[in-house]
Amino acid sequence: MVLTKSDQAKYPFLLDAAEEVRRLDLRIESLENPELRPVVDRAQDRIEEALRSNPPEVSYRPHEEGTEIPSFPVAVMLAAASASSYIKRRYALAEAIRAYGLLRAEDEEKIMEIAGVFKWRTRPLRQKVGNRYYDFALFFGDFLRNTGSFREKEWKLVNKPMLEGEVCLTQGEASRLLQEEIRRHIESRLETEVRSMLSDSILERVENLKRKYASHIGRAGFEGFPERVVDIAYPPCVGHLYDAAKSGLHLSHVGRFTLTSFLLRIGMKPADVVNLFRSSADFNERMTRYQVEHIAGDRGSRTKYKPPTCETLKTHGLCPGPDQLCRMIRHPLSYYSRKTRMLKREVPAS
Repeated sequence: MVLTKSDQAKYPFLLDAAEEVRRLDLRIESLENPELRPVVDRAQDRIEEALRSNPPEVSYRPHEEGTEIPSFPVAVMLAAASASSYIKRRYALAEAIRAYGLLRAEDEEKIMEIAGVFKWRTRPLRQKVGNRYYDFALFFGDFLRNTGSFREKEWKLVNKPMLEGEVCLTQGEASRLLQEEIRRHIESRLETEVRSMLSDSILERVENLKRKYASHIGRAGFEGFPERVVDIAYPPCVGHLYDAAKSGLHLSHVGRFTLTSFLLRIGMKPADVVNLFRSSADFNERMTRYQVEHIAGDRGSRTKYKPPTCETLKTHGLCPGPDQLCRMIRHPLSYYSRKTRMLKREVPAS
């Protein structure tokens, strides 16, 4: 099946879209051409939409293929030139989320075509397995490649119906996996060094964009955020989650709950916990603040939640490996309590 020009505008990361850009002879040095001003403006707008929307998402503009297709690679160049990991991650996620929304309502044949671009080994299934109807069957290796950062129980391979090495998926699930594939694909393109090839006027656009959203980027960079409460007192699981959150990496629902409840229990203020998640590409301040305050007991049932036990964390794949002290305790808070007491004994009296 041949993807139409409309499809290329919806999914501009596809190879066909790249061919269209080459056909238009869209080169870096040609971006100064006044005739391309609408393309460059739309490219900048794509990034701005990603930075100002929660969750981040780029709008879909049907019937505007002339600007939608070439504006994507230009936006990639602008985001790469920003040299901001926050801008790059958030833009890649925004484009992937847009694609996810479109794919959920897409024809089966087109989903198969797009999956083929990423070398997925998949086929239409169209049958009921157990008590549920499934649309696609995907080779388990391709499934695992795209669920590596997923920690939710429903994405564990053991919880998915399988048919001779293939994972059964609904269209929504297949679209979610493609979102992850697309996000990683775009992020890889954003690592290209392009600043030296861009004109001063295009670089000025990039700098203006960074200044306009400096508050978002600055907060994400943890300016003034305190270092670890007691650096070596965190259990390995919490230390791993903390570093991941501070780097803006994806955390599962259980991972976020564990980190949040732990930090609140050892005395970190809710506002500081909210700040910890600011560098996440899908950060939503209103939602994050509500969730943190709910876990702190300041909202809802007023219950102050505790982090899960070590056994539960192992079940969810959140234990990076126990150290010697881990083998003597059953809960992250017990680890922290015992570790801080050990550290106090090691400090010589003044």
